[in-house]
Amino acid sequence: MSLAIDVRGLNKSFGDKHVVRDVSLQVEEGRICGFLGPNGSGKTTTLRMLCGLLTPDSGEGTALGLDIITQANLIKRRAGYMTQKFSLYEDLSLEENLQFSARVHGLDHRKDRVDAALERLGLIERRAQLAGSLSGGWKQRLALATATLHEPKLLLLDEPTAGVDPKARRTFWDEIHALSAQGLTVLVSTHYMDEAERCHEIAYIAYGQLIARGTADQVIADTALVTFNGEGPGIDRLAGEIAKRDGVEMAAPFGQSLHVSGTDRAAVEAAIAPYRREPFRWTQVEPSLEDVFIRLMDQSEDNFR
Repeated sequence: MSLAIDVRGLNKSFGDKHVVRDVSLQVEEGRICGFLGPNGSGKTTTLRMLCGLLTPDSGEGTALGLDIITQANLIKRRAGYMTQKFSLYEDLSLEENLQFSARVHGLDHRKDRVDAALERLGLIERRAQLAGSLSGGWKQRLALATATLHEPKLLLLDEPTAGVDPKARRTFWDEIHALSAQGLTVLVSTHYMDEAERCHEIAYIAYGQLIARGTADQVIADTALVTFNGEGPGIDRLAGEIAKRDGVEMAAPFGQSLHVSGTDRAAVEAAIAPYRREPFRWTQVEPSLEDVFIRLMDQSEDNFR
C-alpha cells in the first residue's frame, strides 16, 4: 500500500532542548496509528512537523506524497490538524465556526458542506449554540467537524479526547473509524490505553526517540515481559515491598489486584514466592499495554533533566 507518512531522521530543538531525535515513521494510507509517550516526549512537535506547521532542523520525508520541508503549504491544505486545546472561536456559533473554516479553505458549496458536517456529527440541533458554551465532548465533535470539513486525506489529532467522558470518547472513536474506512489516514496521540488498542498500530516515543513500533500485540510481545497477577485482601498494599525485590521491574496495583512484571521469569517467580500463600492467589497473565507503557517510560531518560 502507499504511504501517507514517510519520514526519516527528523530532528527538532528548541534552544538547548533536543525535543525530537532522529524520528523515522511510516504510516500506510487508511490506517489509524496511535502515537504514545510520556508528557514532553515530542509528540506534538512531531505532529506539527508532519503537517507543515514546524520545519525540522534536519531530516526528510513526505506526507501525502508531498515534501514536508519544501511543500509544507500544500500539506496544510490537504491535512487536518486538531489541537489538544480547543482552538475555535468561542463567541461564534457552531455553524459560524464551520462557515469560517469553509471560507478559509476556499471551499465551494459551503452551506451544503457545513450542513453535512453538522449532520454527520450530531450537531444539527446545536448549530446556533455558541461554541464556548459546549461541554468538552461536544467541543471535540465540533473540532473534529472543522478539521475534516475540507475532506483531508491525513488527519493529525493531538490528544483529542483528553478530559472527555467515556461515552463521548467512544462516539468520537466510532467516527474516526468510519473516516478511516473511507480512506482517511489518522495519526493520533493519546494517553488512554483503551484508545491505543483501537488503533491499527501504535508508535511509542519517549523523550524525543521512537523506541517501539507495531500493532499493540507486537509491541507487547517485543518487550518480553512476564507478568503475574496477584489477588487477595490487601495485596495491592504489597506493591512497594515487592517492587524492591530482585528481578521485579514493575509492581502496579490494579484495584484489589497486583501486576508484578519483569523479563526474567525465574527472578519474578522467586520475587513473589514468599507471597504465594493464603489468602493470596497468583496466576500468570498476558501483560497489558499499560504494563508495557509504564515499563518503557521507566526505561527512558527524560531529556529535560
